[in-house]
Amino acid sequence: MWDSVGQVHGLYAAAEDHPVNRNVSWLSFLLAFIAGALAVWGSMGPSARGTVVNPASWDDSASSVPITSADPIWGSRFAPVTLVLFSDYQCPHCKNLEATIEALKVAYGPQKLRVVFKHAPIVHKNARVGHEAAAKVYIAAGSDAYWRFHARAFENSASLTPESFAAWAREAGVDPAVLEDEAIKQRAADKVGADLTLARQLGVRGTPATFVNGQLLSGNQPLDAFKSVIDAELRAAQALASSGTAAGQVYVTRSLKNRPKLADAAASPSSAASAGPAAPDAPPDADAAEAPKDRGKLQEDDPTAYRVPLGKSPARGPASSLVTIVEFGNFECRFSSQVDATLRELGASYKDKVRLVFKHRPLPYLRRGTAASLLAELARADKGDAGFWAAHDALFEAERASFERGEKDPFREASLLAIAAKLGLDEAKVKPLLTDADPTTPTFDPPPEARAALGAIEADADLADDLDAEATPHFFINGRRLVGAQSMDKLQAIVDEELKKAEALVQAGTAAEAVYDVTMKSAKEVPLPTTKLIDPAPKGAPSAGKEAAKVELHIFSDFECPFCKQVTPTLALIKERFSDKVRFVWRDRPGEGHALGKVAAHAAREALAQKGDAGFWAFHDELFTLAKTPDFTREGFEKAAEKQGLDVSALRSALDAGKHGPAIDADLQAAAAAGISGTPSFVVTYATKEGKLEGFFQSGALPPSKFRKLVKLALAIAEGKRPPPATP
Repeated sequence: MWDSVGQVHGLYAAAEDHPVNRNVSWLSFLLAFIAGALAVWGSMGPSARGTVVNPASWDDSASSVPITSADPIWGSRFAPVTLVLFSDYQCPHCKNLEATIEALKVAYGPQKLRVVFKHAPIVHKNARVGHEAAAKVYIAAGSDAYWRFHARAFENSASLTPESFAAWAREAGVDPAVLEDEAIKQRAADKVGADLTLARQLGVRGTPATFVNGQLLSGNQPLDAFKSVIDAELRAAQALASSGTAAGQVYVTRSLKNRPKLADAAASPSSAASAGPAAPDAPPDADAAEAPKDRGKLQEDDPTAYRVPLGKSPARGPASSLVTIVEFGNFECRFSSQVDATLRELGASYKDKVRLVFKHRPLPYLRRGTAASLLAELARADKGDAGFWAAHDALFEAERASFERGEKDPFREASLLAIAAKLGLDEAKVKPLLTDADPTTPTFDPPPEARAALGAIEADADLADDLDAEATPHFFINGRRLVGAQSMDKLQAIVDEELKKAEALVQAGTAAEAVYDVTMKSAKEVPLPTTKLIDPAPKGAPSAGKEAAKVELHIFSDFECPFCKQVTPTLALIKERFSDKVRFVWRDRPGEGHALGKVAAHAAREALAQKGDAGFWAFHDELFTLAKTPDFTREGFEKAAEKQGLDVSALRSALDAGKHGPAIDADLQAAAAAGISGTPSFVVTYATKEGKLEGFFQSGALPPSKFRKLVKLALAIAEGKRPPPATP
C-alpha cells in the first residue's frame, strides 16, 4: 500500500506544478489518495483485512471455556470479547451461522472481537474427516490458511473428500503433502477429538454452539442476539480495564463471571499446545505424544446403559425382542429422515430380535417439526400404533421428496392435511389442531385444542432433555447411546453386542419380554436437577398465579439483561399452562453495571405499589419491550408509566427517593445467600426447610420443555406423588 501512496504523492507534486491546478491540488490529492487506498484495501481479502499481530503462543485455559494458541483465531488475542464457536462443516445451521459471524467481524473489527474455532462434528458422521483436514492445515500454516480452508469446507460440505482437501489446501497456500504427514495426522486427530471432549464437558449436544465470553448462545441465533451480548460484554470489559485488569486477562475474568468453571475443564486436552503451529524453538509436546487416539470420541461408544423408560411410545417389533432401539427423532430433520431407510433394513435383518421405539424430539429451530409430530399422534389416536407408523413413514417420505425438490418447508398446513387425507383421517377433526395459533411467530404454535394430543410429544421432549438427547436422530440401544445418522455397520456392531448380553439373560432364566426391564434396573438413572434453598419472597412481592400454590417459580431477573428479555415469551407460555397450580414470583436481580436495570426495577416496583400485581406485570412487559432499544432510559420509563395510566409524578418521586431500594436489596441479598449470581435464574420450589424454600434450580434462557420438566417434578413432589431429592 505504501508504494501506492508514494505514487499518489508523485501525482500531487506533478499537479502542483501547473498553475491552473494549484487551486484544486489539495482536493485532487485527497481524492487520489482515497482512490488508491481503497483500491489496495479492496484487493485484500476479508481475512487479510482482519489480520493482527498475535503472540506465537498464548494461553487462556484458565477460562471456563478454555482456549489457547492451539486453536484457530480471528482477531486480536487481546480483544475484550471472545466468541468461541463449536461448529460442524456438515451442519446446515452452522453453515447459515457463518454469514452472521462474518457480519460480526465487520461490525466490531479485530481489536474488539476475537473468534476462536472448535471442531464439533457431533452428529454428521462424515464431517470428522473434513475437520481433521482443516486441523492439519492449521498445524502446518496457522490461522490465515485455516480460515481459507474453513470457508471452502462450508461452501462444499457435500464434497469432504481427499481430492477436495488437497485442492483447498493448495488454495490456502499449503503444500497438500502435509495432509499425508503421519505426525500431523495424529496431532490433527487428537485436536478434533479433544475439542469434542470439551464440547461434551460443556454440555454441548448439538451445533452450532457459541460461547461469548462464556455465555452460551445455542443454535443459529440472529445477529441482534449476538450484538446484544457482545455490546454488554464490551461495557463490562471497559469497566474491568478501568479498574486495572490487564487486556490479556479480560476474557478469563469475564468467562469465569458468566459461567462457572467445570472441575475437569482446566485439565481438558482441548487446549493442548501441540495442535497449534509450533514455534521454531518449541519443545515437543509430551501430552500430544502420549494422548490415546480415541480420547475425543463421544458417548456413542460408551458401553454405559442409560435408563430410558418406554412409557406408551409406539413400537415396531414385538415386546419379546431382545434388543430395543429407542429413537429420538424429528420428522423435519434431514438426518432423521436419512437414517430411516437404514433402520428399516436393520429391522428386516434381525426380524423379531430387534424392535424400534419412536420418541418425538421436535427442535425449536426447525419450524414445523412439532406440527408433523402432532399429525403422527392424531393418526395414532384414531388408528392405533399402525396409524402412527403409517404417518411416520408418510412424513419421512414427504421430507425426502421436499428435500429433493429443494423446498425448505415440507410441512406446511396444506401438506400435512394432504398426508392426513391419504391416511384416511377426518379433515374436520384434524385441521383445527394443525392450524398455527400465531402465524406471526417463526415457529408452529399449537392451538389450545391440541393440548391433549401434545401430551405424548411433550413427555418425549422432557425425557430427551433429561438424557441430553439434544441432537437428532439420537438412539439408545438397550440403553446405550448412539448419536447421529449412523451406518448399518455401526448399528449392527452395537446390536450384536447387546444381543449377546440379552441371550445370556434369557439362558439364565429371564423371560424374553422382561429383558429390557431387567436391563433398565441396573442402568444409569437420570439425575434430578440441582436444588437450592432460598429465602421466601417478602409479603407483597410481585406475583401471579395461584395464591396458595404448593409450588412457586421464583424468577431472579434483570430488565437490562438480554437473556431475561429473551426468556420472557417462554415464561408467558409457562404461566398460561400452570397458573392454576403454580405461583410465579418476581425477584429483582439487576446486574453489576446495569444502572438502568436498577432504575427499571424501581419503576416496576412503583407500578406494583400503584396498581398491584396486574399493574406490575403490565409494566414488566412494557419494560422488556423497551429493553435493548434507545428508549430504555428513565425518560422512557416515565413515558411507559404514562401509557400504563400510572401517576407519573409519584413515579418520579419514588425514583428520586429510592423508595423501593429496600425491597430490591432484599432480593439481591436472597440471591447472594443462595449463590445465584447470573440472570435469568429460576428456582421452582416444592417444600419448606428450616425457614427457607427448597426447589430445583436452573439458569439461562431455557426452552419451554426445561421449565415444564422442573414444574412437573416439583408438582409431583409437592403433591406426594414422588419422594423429594435426597439431601446432599
